[in-house]
Amino acid sequence: MSAQEIEIRIIPTLSDIGQAEWDACACPEAADGGRPDDPFTTYRFLSALEQSGSVGRGTGWQPQYLAAYAGGQLIAVAPMYAKSHSQGEYIFDHNWAHAYEQAGGRYYPKLQIAVPHTPATGRRFLTRPEFHETGLAALVQGALQLTENNALSSLHVTFCTEAEAQIGRDLGLMIRKNQQFHWRNENYNDFDGFLGDLSSRKRKNIRKERAQAQGFGGTIHRLTGDQLLPEHWDAFWRFYQDTGMRKWGSPYLTREFFNIAQDTLRDDIVLVLAERDGNWVAGALNFIGADTLYGRYWGCSEHHPFLHFELCYYQAIDIAIDQGLATVEAGAQGEHKLARGYLPTPTWSLHWLRDEGFSRAVAEYLNAESAAVDHEIEVLTEYGPFKRAQIEEQE
Repeated sequence: MSAQEIEIRIIPTLSDIGQAEWDACACPEAADGGRPDDPFTTYRFLSALEQSGSVGRGTGWQPQYLAAYAGGQLIAVAPMYAKSHSQGEYIFDHNWAHAYEQAGGRYYPKLQIAVPHTPATGRRFLTRPEFHETGLAALVQGALQLTENNALSSLHVTFCTEAEAQIGRDLGLMIRKNQQFHWRNENYNDFDGFLGDLSSRKRKNIRKERAQAQGFGGTIHRLTGDQLLPEHWDAFWRFYQDTGMRKWGSPYLTREFFNIAQDTLRDDIVLVLAERDGNWVAGALNFIGADTLYGRYWGCSEHHPFLHFELCYYQAIDIAIDQGLATVEAGAQGEHKLARGYLPTPTWSLHWLRDEGFSRAVAEYLNAESAAVDHEIEVLTEYGPFKRAQIEEQE
């Protein structure tokens, strides 16, 4: 079967596809009730964004779900959105937009294949396993055709897998390489086992930070599944609002998203909350994949030394070790994560620009940027907290 024999449709709402059909493409590995590899491309997560108004009218993220059918059967999907800005993407193209518009072009709207507000690596071209190659090719070609037919400036695929990036390049898209900080579980039995791989000075620093953080005068709770209650979301919403206002101007997620999360996503979540004198004073939200813990949001109503590092980074390492997870992805940016055992790791995106001259200029930029990212990863890894032998083994 060729990509030309496949019908491409744009679906405006997930309910028009249905959970069983979407998840057969997004997370076939979870068909027996196990955890999905990527919790963010599941029907329940994307639907929570849509139903809560975190995407859709007025958000700049207008759902345009891409669906590929062969003989009437859904064989592949992609979470695609028409974007009227570049917020909530974490792969920044603001300079591209500015340059394009200064030259007289119209950069927005653009098409974005991504999980909104979520800088976590995962498959973006979601196919039934038996249709992987043809489904992926059909989705790419369909998205490119839609961009061309509607005279849109560009198509972007953010936080895709490295394998998808290579395939996308073969199909005519440009690769962009960035980096995040991820923690890797080297089959540690406990946190002390992890500390044993660090240099003496870094090991002492982390122990000192944890002791100060855990001495904040209260208790740290890890809550998941049925342990989560509405009161916990009330507290976390306050923290999230404060962080969102300071970082982005307004929070990306609505309050209703957390209500829906309580109903449909609580088994995918570990919420780490700090309680002092009967009050919740800080919290960190994590999502659980089959092999990865994804740190997402943090906030607080009281400042305590190193409590941020404890709740976001050290507790995440503890959880990963306890659950036998291979990786902790701690979100975008933050070189302060390096000293806490999180090493620089490449991330990937794909881009296609309709204007040929602009595309050539961006391609030159991406080549130079990729070399700079490679150098940055090398330098940062060299300055990481691990003993030299451990760094060489992880590489």
